[in-house]
Amino acid sequence: IQEPEEKKIALELLETEQAYVNRLHLLDQVFYTELMKEAKTGKTVPEEVVKMIFSNISSIYQFHAEFFLPELQKRMEDWNCNPRIGDVIQKLAPFLKMYGEYVKNFDKAVELITTWSEKSPPFQELIAEIQKRKVCANLTLQHHMLEPVQRIPRYELLLKDYVRKLPPHSPDRGDAGKALEMIFMVAKHSNAAIAEMERLQNLWVVYQRLGLEDDIVDPSNELIKEGPIQKISTRNNSTSEKYLFLFNNMLLYCVPKVIQVGAEFQVHLRMDVRGMKVRELRDTEFPHTFLVSGKQRTLELQAR
Repeated sequence: IQEPEEKKIALELLETEQAYVNRLHLLDQVFYTELMKEAKTGKTVPEEVVKMIFSNISSIYQFHAEFFLPELQKRMEDWNCNPRIGDVIQKLAPFLKMYGEYVKNFDKAVELITTWSEKSPPFQELIAEIQKRKVCANLTLQHHMLEPVQRIPRYELLLKDYVRKLPPHSPDRGDAGKALEMIFMVAKHSNAAIAEMERLQNLWVVYQRLGLEDDIVDPSNELIKEGPIQKISTRNNSTSEKYLFLFNNMLLYCVPKVIQVGAEFQVHLRMDVRGMKVRELRDTEFPHTFLVSGKQRTLELQAR
């Protein structure tokens, strides 16, 4: 007898989950545990570094090994009298939000592995030794670490397929559809977490270049554009190099610092975007010029 399509997909979900739990076991119980044990002896890297590399992999491993996988297994054993997985996935989907943390940390983790492998040969040797084991299947630690990042999109694809193949009268229709929506939200949530993380990271770099002035550092700001500009001095008909940062709420008019220690720029003027006016000038001597006027001052600027 031909197995129904939806059962094949449910079985594929179970099989990939089993393989995934093995991969998480390798990350948490082998790599993390052994690297941590060595870090504690003080011979390889600080314990903090190992913790930062593996983020919350332990929670993810326990969740899948002790809840997700066993629940799926029970379902597939009872499939003939109760052909459904939607309700189980709904119950478990909210826990997948834990991935936000891991996904957000992923780039940093890979960077830490590279940096510390160069700094600490014993650390590099231990990783290489574990990678040689059969269980690693000739793949690097970084490769294994990518697996959790790709797992939620994989659930999404499998579930989409499952919902598509369900017969119209299937008892799992409503639940599976709802489960798919929940997984979709989680996937979106982890992407949003990455985007937000990148935004804050970039913002922080800009603040450092500006010398971390208290009244400017605000996590809700968004940098829209930055770049060099010429300031026109009408008194002596000359220009001087300045630099602008345009945020969603303010324009910072800066002077590049000659001595590059700490900050790269000094903020000379900040203008609120609210009430700011920009007017293009038709100046034959200085093309591409415009006036920016705020409450206190008006600047005459020339773009490249």
